[in-house]
Amino acid sequence: MKLSEVKANLNSLDKIAFQLPNGDLVPNHFHVTEVGKVTKNFIDCGGTVRNEEVVNFQLWNENDYDHRLHPEKLVNIIELSEKVLGIPDLEVEVEYQGDTIGKYGLDFDGTNFLLTSKLTDCLAKDKCGIPEKKEKLQLSTIQASGTSCEPNSGCC
Repeated sequence: MKLSEVKANLNSLDKIAFQLPNGDLVPNHFHVTEVGKVTKNFIDCGGTVRNEEVVNFQLWNENDYDHRLHPEKLVNIIELSEKVLGIPDLEVEVEYQGDTIGKYGLDFDGTNFLLTSKLTDCLAKDKCGIPEKKEKLQLSTIQASGTSCEPNSGCC
């Protein structure tokens, strides 16, 4: 989800809720402790230089139950970050503390912001010799083409 979509969705909400991939909600007394632009410059295993940029939100919750973040306040924080840091309309990534700091993608279901699982991947499969995954088929779903193999038909 792009930063502009986050702001548009926040403008339609009375309260903010983030939902983890397992369905649990981030406690509603969370804070967004950081909004920033993260730049990652790297070389993949095939030797290609790459550059990625995302907007990063860091969610944090502590025992501060009296200062809940409201949508208009988060929009103000985002707009200040855009202005001061020169943040363009990039994809948003969310950091949230589980057993360790987790990185999530972001989606929206009309009510909650959904923290979506992110996966690692090889970006140079063609240079690493990693074969493409073959589609697994169930024989019971394959339709015979042309001839059928009925009992006593002589095909087996």
